[in-house]
Amino acid sequence: MLDGNEKRYLLECIESGWISSEGPFIKAFEEKFAARFNRKHAIAVCNGTAALDAAIEALGIGPGDEVIMPSFTIISCVMQIVRNGAKPVLIDADPRTWNMDVSAIEARITPRTKAIMAVHIYGLPVDMDPLLELARKHGLKVLEDAAQMHGQTYKGRACGSLGDISTFSFYPNKHITTGEGGMIVTDSDELAEQCRSLRNLCFKPESRFVHDRLGWNLRMTSMQAALGLAQLERLDEFVARKRRMGALYQQLLGDLEGVQLPQASTDYAESVYWVFGLVLDERLGLTAADAMKRLAAEGIGSRPFFYPMHQQPVLRQMGAIADADRCPVAERLYERGFYIPSGLALTEDQIRTVAATVRRILTL
Repeated sequence: MLDGNEKRYLLECIESGWISSEGPFIKAFEEKFAARFNRKHAIAVCNGTAALDAAIEALGIGPGDEVIMPSFTIISCVMQIVRNGAKPVLIDADPRTWNMDVSAIEARITPRTKAIMAVHIYGLPVDMDPLLELARKHGLKVLEDAAQMHGQTYKGRACGSLGDISTFSFYPNKHITTGEGGMIVTDSDELAEQCRSLRNLCFKPESRFVHDRLGWNLRMTSMQAALGLAQLERLDEFVARKRRMGALYQQLLGDLEGVQLPQASTDYAESVYWVFGLVLDERLGLTAADAMKRLAAEGIGSRPFFYPMHQQPVLRQMGAIADADRCPVAERLYERGFYIPSGLALTEDQIRTVAATVRRILTL
């Protein structure tokens, strides 16, 4: 939803002439974002994948290292780990929350383990306290991917404030969007300095064109930051709206047999329903692909769940994943899970239409 101060701030940005990454809106967006998420530093970048790449590089993850992470996630999370010569150690999903099964982490820790990547999925956060305790116990870094958790909290603490370094995405389907864009947040002066350097080709202040390290051009434009600043002002409104939408879907679909709906809450968080997912029971005789095809025939768009990392052809071809690795919950979530329209602009009437159609095509 772009009906707040987005146009006003964009015009101000354009009229100032400062539309590049040097513009004042970058600093304003970073400072207000850091304050909102209770962080000392925020570093704006061009997308959420770039945020992950820079964070992984800043943590010094490299050849021979292992990073424990979920199999049920998007490939952005694993790419820089593999490119840096490290090994992703994949954890299956919890069948209720769809997040990584934290109880399975400790058995996978080895002397080579360097970090744990916690990726909050779809609406509920990872159960972070036991994960953080394991990290402390074994001297591991925690990279928290909060791309889908804008405005969510874990036991009252902001998601994005829980890792040694945390990342966000501002893709158009996120609660806050800049079209494309991302943010790295941390309390570490050293990690923040590294990320700022990595996003800007590792230029050195004292000798700009002499490089001791390879970085990237990951800079966000001031125009994107202007959008982000306006969106950030409305985050509480957006989260409340998402929760109302999720509650309405729960009410309309709660008694539908053979369909698992998103878990509404745990003892540590209430879902923000970034998306509203459905997982089909085998007795329905339908896969997610079958159901999505039926919805498409009714004019309703839907999206598949993540394809598990341990099954990704490119990772297997590269030898990054052991042939023996299996994550049956993640496999089932992909085969039988999909999400229905969940965007902030969706009206109540549209939600009711979607729910009625879902009931019709999935009724036993």
